[in-house]
Amino acid sequence: MSTLAEEVGRTFESSMITCGVSGGLVLAFMALIEEGDEVLCPDPYFVMYKHLVRLFGGEPVFYDTYPDFLIRGDEIEALITPRTKAIVVSSPSNPTGAVHSEDELREIARIADKHNIFVISDEIYSLFSYDAPHLSMASYSENCLLLGGFSKSHSLTGWRLGYALGPAKILDEMIKLQQFTFVCAPSFAQSAALSAMDVDTSARRDEYRLKRDLAYNGLRELGYTVEKPGGAFYIFPQVPWGTDEEFVAEAIKNKLLIIPGSVFSEKNTHFRISYAAEDETIKQGLDVLKTLIEK
Repeated sequence: MSTLAEEVGRTFESSMITCGVSGGLVLAFMALIEEGDEVLCPDPYFVMYKHLVRLFGGEPVFYDTYPDFLIRGDEIEALITPRTKAIVVSSPSNPTGAVHSEDELREIARIADKHNIFVISDEIYSLFSYDAPHLSMASYSENCLLLGGFSKSHSLTGWRLGYALGPAKILDEMIKLQQFTFVCAPSFAQSAALSAMDVDTSARRDEYRLKRDLAYNGLRELGYTVEKPGGAFYIFPQVPWGTDEEFVAEAIKNKLLIIPGSVFSEKNTHFRISYAAEDETIKQGLDVLKTLIEK
């Protein structure tokens, strides 16, 4: 089995074990952000980004990826100010399932290097890249903190085990902070991960690719406006009527649990579906969405 350094194509100055990627994000923002700093976050975003930035005294500034959830470097660069401290990148993404191309990641690297800005790359869904091999942001920028973990790839969600790799100047501070907060990731989980790394989980990726196709093709056939996700196990369709909360409320009345897009976004135009479910459950959900679009 190849090492992460071999997959990324370079060595890292430092590394650490974290309490999941969430724990890594907490430590990274604690180490990086000072009062008034700005952090560029994608919109849509994983729910923690915005709130963690504000918790540690920073201000999230959103770069818009709608409607196709792609990165547009010129729009991101236009948001940079003297207070910009970091850019957050997530590929594959929660909630959209978007997978960024080499050109998009190289553009982020160019911008970060030009403006001396740090990149935080959330790669927890790296296993679940369906149409091409996973590309790491760390392959294109040495000024990048790579965060990953075992929760999704090895179904160790509650075991709170992740890792961070990148420049020593940021990892050294994160290690100090972890010593006085989390202390360490659970020791039993660290021991289990040594065996988990020898398990080939590619069959799970293939299984979820079929679930992705089932959800995406079903939504398209029903008439929903939706982008095909390249990874993770989420899909982010546009609501066909009303606001996201109004649409989701009606879905819940019909015993379908979906999430309003505004939980993950500054907009209220979409909703999130997780297709980490049995195929029959996905089909039942599509039946409910059929009745809702016909309303």
